[in-house]
Order: sequence, then structure tokens, then C-alpha cells
Amino acid sequence: MHIDKLEKNWAGISLGIAGLFVTVILGSAFFHGIHAPSNVETIDSAKLHLSAEFAEDKLGVERNPNGSVTVRMVAGRYGFYPKDLTLPAETAITFRWVSLDVIHGVHMPMTNMSTMIVPGYVAQVSTVLHHAGDYPLLCNEYCGMGHAHMWSNIKVVSKAQWDALNTQGGANHG
Repeated sequence: MHIDKLEKNWAGISLGIAGLFVTVILGSAFFHGIHAPSNVETIDSAKLHLSAEFAEDKLGVERNPNGSVTVRMVAGRYGFYPKDLTLPAETAITFRWVSLDVIHGVHMPMTNMSTMIVPGYVAQVSTVLHHAGDYPLLCNEYCGMGHAHMWSNIKVVSKAQWDALNTQGGANHG
């Protein structure tokens, strides 16, 4: 079978462009710290209120012995619970979410944090929030009529302010 030289050249150019796109995508993902979620952990969505980790009194912020922070939240029509959280800047933070009902998406604008929350699974994202300020937590997956009202607030403060809030009994549990 004979392939014309011009066809070979165009095939080579096409493959080169495709390879360049893949290289740019992988390079920018590596440079910006973007990675696919890899935590696969199941949970019974119908019994969240009975679970050791996602019972109502366990939701919110927990300081770990190594100085990092774990945030546990529940997504359900039509809100993220707890609604308001205060977190420290420049600290390793692990967000853990579960869904009560349907698929939700969670996105925090101006950060690298965005993931899907699928019923029956625990969604987990680790990040560091570098800048103090107020950040909305938005649902980016249509989940029903009240979808537009599904949000939560995260206030990021300096480590010193966060430590002071926690020694005063702070408001880190929703």
C-alpha cells in the first residue's frame, strides 16, 4: 500500500499537534498542582447521621496533631452543612464531603478546589488556602430546583487569628 508523501507529512503534523496538546495539558496540570481525585472510599448515604465520621456533631473543622486541618461537610438539597466555617491560611487542609441524596459538585472560586460529590462515596480534596478572605463554596452540578441557593461560606484567616479563635472556643463547628 502506497501512502503519498504529502499525506505522511500531514499525518505527522496532526500527531505532532496532538502530542503538543497533551504535553501542554499535563505540564500545566503539574505546574498548577491540578490532579484527578484518587480517594475511593464508600459510605452508606442513608445512614450518615449514624456514622462515626459524618454524624452531625462531627461536622466542621478538626485540628489534627500534625498541625493540618480536616473539614467534614455534608451536601444535601439544597445546601452544604455546616454553612459557615473559619479556616487558617497557609495550612494543609483536607476537605471530606458526602452527599445525602444526589450528585453535587463543589467549587471554591479563586482556588484549585473543585470536585464531584457522589452519593455512596466520600469525596476528598487536599489543598492550602494561601490568602485570607471570604470564599463562597458553590454547587456546580445541577441538583434540583433549589440548586441556585446551594452554597456555604468559608472565611480564611491568618494562623495567629485562627489559633486565637480556637483558644477562645471559636466557631469552627458549623
